[in-house]
Amino acid sequence: MAKEERPSWTASSLLLRQIESYLGVSDGCRLAASVLVSKFMTRPDVLKRCLGDFLDWILATISQNNDQSLDSIRVLDGALQSLAMLFQHGKREDLLQHASGVLRCLEEKRLSESSQATLRKLNVKLIQRLGLTYLKPRLAPWRYQRGSRSIASTLLTSQATDSLKETTQGEEDYDIPEELETVIEHLLMGLKDKETIVRWSAAKGVGRVTGRLPKELADEVVASVLDCFSFQETDTWHGGCLALAELGRRGLLLPSRLTDVVPLIIKALTYDEKRGACSIGSNVRDAACYVCWAFARAYDPKELKPFVSQISSSLLVTTVFDRDVSCRKAASAAFQENVGRQGTFPHGIDIATAADYHAVGIRNHCYLNTSVYIASFPAYTKAMIDHLVVKKVNHWDGAIRELTSKALHNLTPQAPDYMATSVLPQLLNMAVASDLQGRHGAILACAEVTHALYKLGLSTGRTLVDIIPSECVVALKGIHQKLQDRNQYRGFGGELMKPAMCRLIEKLSLSKMPFKSDPVITGWQGLIDDTIKTLHLVSSGVKDGILAAVLCALSALCEEYYQAQADSEKQSVLIAQYIEELQSPQLLTRCGSALALGCLPTFMIHSKLTQILDSLGQMHAVCLREGRFPEARRDAVRALAQVCMKAGVCADGPPASFLCSENIADVYSILLDSMDDYTTDSRGDVGAWVREAAMTSLKDVTILVTRTAPEILLPDQVTLMMCRLAQQSAEKIDHYRAHAGTIFTQLLHYADPTVPHIPHREELLSIFPQEVKASLNWKAPSQAFPYVTKLLGLPKYQYQTLLGLTVSVGGMTQSTVAASSQSLFDYLRGIQHDRAVLEHFAMDALIKILRENVRNTRISLPFLKMLNQLLSNGCFDIFTSEENHPFCVELLSLCEVVRRSKDVSKLRACIAVYCGLIQFPGEVRKEILYQLLMLICHSFLVIRTTTASLMYEMLLTYDDVVDPEVLDDVMNLLSDTNWESEPDILRPTRNQLRDLLGVPMKRPLAQKPTEHSK
Repeated sequence: MAKEERPSWTASSLLLRQIESYLGVSDGCRLAASVLVSKFMTRPDVLKRCLGDFLDWILATISQNNDQSLDSIRVLDGALQSLAMLFQHGKREDLLQHASGVLRCLEEKRLSESSQATLRKLNVKLIQRLGLTYLKPRLAPWRYQRGSRSIASTLLTSQATDSLKETTQGEEDYDIPEELETVIEHLLMGLKDKETIVRWSAAKGVGRVTGRLPKELADEVVASVLDCFSFQETDTWHGGCLALAELGRRGLLLPSRLTDVVPLIIKALTYDEKRGACSIGSNVRDAACYVCWAFARAYDPKELKPFVSQISSSLLVTTVFDRDVSCRKAASAAFQENVGRQGTFPHGIDIATAADYHAVGIRNHCYLNTSVYIASFPAYTKAMIDHLVVKKVNHWDGAIRELTSKALHNLTPQAPDYMATSVLPQLLNMAVASDLQGRHGAILACAEVTHALYKLGLSTGRTLVDIIPSECVVALKGIHQKLQDRNQYRGFGGELMKPAMCRLIEKLSLSKMPFKSDPVITGWQGLIDDTIKTLHLVSSGVKDGILAAVLCALSALCEEYYQAQADSEKQSVLIAQYIEELQSPQLLTRCGSALALGCLPTFMIHSKLTQILDSLGQMHAVCLREGRFPEARRDAVRALAQVCMKAGVCADGPPASFLCSENIADVYSILLDSMDDYTTDSRGDVGAWVREAAMTSLKDVTILVTRTAPEILLPDQVTLMMCRLAQQSAEKIDHYRAHAGTIFTQLLHYADPTVPHIPHREELLSIFPQEVKASLNWKAPSQAFPYVTKLLGLPKYQYQTLLGLTVSVGGMTQSTVAASSQSLFDYLRGIQHDRAVLEHFAMDALIKILRENVRNTRISLPFLKMLNQLLSNGCFDIFTSEENHPFCVELLSLCEVVRRSKDVSKLRACIAVYCGLIQFPGEVRKEILYQLLMLICHSFLVIRTTTASLMYEMLLTYDDVVDPEVLDDVMNLLSDTNWESEPDILRPTRNQLRDLLGVPMKRPLAQKPTEHSK
């Protein structure tokens, strides 16, 4: 018999040995080996013979390894996984005798203190399996049982039809092993672990083990879980919430415990622990939503009825106002589950529809729209407002504080009396408190709430002073002085306080607070002026926001408090101050002062328009001449248009008060010159900021003048404006091309009335009909350039459009180059049959661009690249039938200037152009070869090699350039010579090439000026 069993025993040993070798590998085979262990070792025939030896080996392996090396970690991982799966799949009666030994080994190893989260998780997982082994598998007879789980039945009737069973009858009395106390202790410690995977495994273990305990012991476990919430640690709260959810889901959290549990869950739904400049707690809030979701499925509606108001309000607050989208979606899902399962949440169906899983994905929408809808139900109004005031006004994230203030503004109509008598006094106390973030949020909220109350008062004929208590009026007026006395406008805090206070100034001014002639106005004006002067001292990330707040505050303040005739002196002093600061050495002070002039109300600009326009024009000219401060030029252009819009148009009006025939030329001159600003620095094409502002300003001013006094618009001004817009709409940067193209078509189609003097209006309307204007995507090169190139056929637009196309066709962005070049080729193919039109294009547009920009690298380099493409594609083949065509001669004379450059990129492009021009017959061909032979001995190595390579390709392409008898010799010299050698060494070879090509020692063409160069 022993002989018969020996082969089976040997096979088992070999298989076990193979499994043991795979438990320490680094790939997925380790998990597969663990699964195989659980299946193989639980077989009846293997269990009796091998289980004991295998457990001895695996416990010895655990004892001998630690978590200090990667190999040991892998071995421990495989061993623990194997044991966990073995105790999961094995029978209790087979494994119970071994459980104590495994538990002792784990306690001695102290894996709960390991630095590896995976090992700690497997430790918790194995311990919970050991705990389940100690207890008989059964369903606790005392658990809370809910009968029907149908959502449909809940929705169809408000009466609960579930049968509830909470009984202790039939509960067996049996001994609980002492080891179980150790198991539960380890699981409770796992709830406090720093890693989520460990806490989650421990929570499931607590639920599984508790489900097999007697009622009294289970209640002690629940009490221990509730003790987790006494610690101010995020990890502990998270583990506690997960455990409560597991207990509730399994019916192990009896309704008698809900009075203790629900307040903790309500607190967890808004848990937010501040840590430095941020906060943590999103995982706790998410787990609390999971608890609410589990409770909805676990309990009968009448059990949760006493807590419906708290749970529903807290879930909706989290759904709408939580910072993290995951928490908002989790709360929305929990709310919907409660609406469906419980059916007792007030207005549940309506709210669940408005705040569904997808609707809460956008935070701004939640704060500003969804919250208003939910607050329209009285059951939730005060809860939402109180949450914003208590939790969000002092939130660590500035964006949340901004949204909170706007949300309070939108919620004010839902509870105006509560806002005026309760909320506003709380905010005013916070506005002068010591907490910086709370102070910032409270000032913003005060501004928004007071303005909302003022707008509500307009409908009832009451002023803001009539609505809010007098103490609040005094407190609002005193905020600025208190902040100034405490020096809270300085340093980092000042970057928050200044824009917040400017918002308050703006809203109080718009709310027409009765502070006229009050000293506080002087203080507010001083704060605005000081902020403009010190903009250069604040962090770069907040400068734009501060400046925007300052300008809004200044505009509202002047509009409300400087209108009286007695304030004319203040007006003059203020304008003179901002004009003087236009010459400040600080960039941001110039920008702020220019924009401040632009935001002044109409009554302050009248009689001082000439002075303001001259000052802005002078600052623009100085900055342009110095080649610096592009931001100041941009803001000067913006301010110029804003001032004109505020002043208005009067054809025969005084130039000191209106935009009229006397000063419109100066305004257009500045704006049109700004459209030609191509300043670059380390940031790139910074002149594009100025061009964009100029395009917008031209559109606004042109439409204003067209509406009021179109007769003062001069034809030259409109023509140049449209041509410059056409140029910008053909350039390479997608954003600015789209901006220019949109403005071009807007002006073209403007009909209230039409803009006068637009050249080729009818042709333009046929190119850009209304349906094209509506559908054309100017940012897509493949869509824009086919329309842009049609402007080349209009004489007035040809030069400027080709100038813009030059930088696109000769650019570096492949999509732009491909689309623009193909559109240009298509246009040129269309005019091939008309020699006169083609010559006009080549001589009066193409050559003119190079002649006027030959030393301007921004134009000349892409022009040469574009010209090379045109020559390669045979766009000028019609000219090759004539010897020494003026087009080729003129290009050669201009390329001579480029050849003397030291710019490698321009030289390489020039070489390619020379090789393309070789197709033109006559003496020009000798001149081209002469220039190439000069470049083949250039001092720059890359130029020599490039010239030789392109000449070789040129001779392969154009076989009529060289006498066939010497062609092989020329090709051999070009290909075999090492052109990386020094120029002195290469000159004899160059001379040999010159003799073979028949190029004379002196230049073939004398430098006679052509008609066009004259």
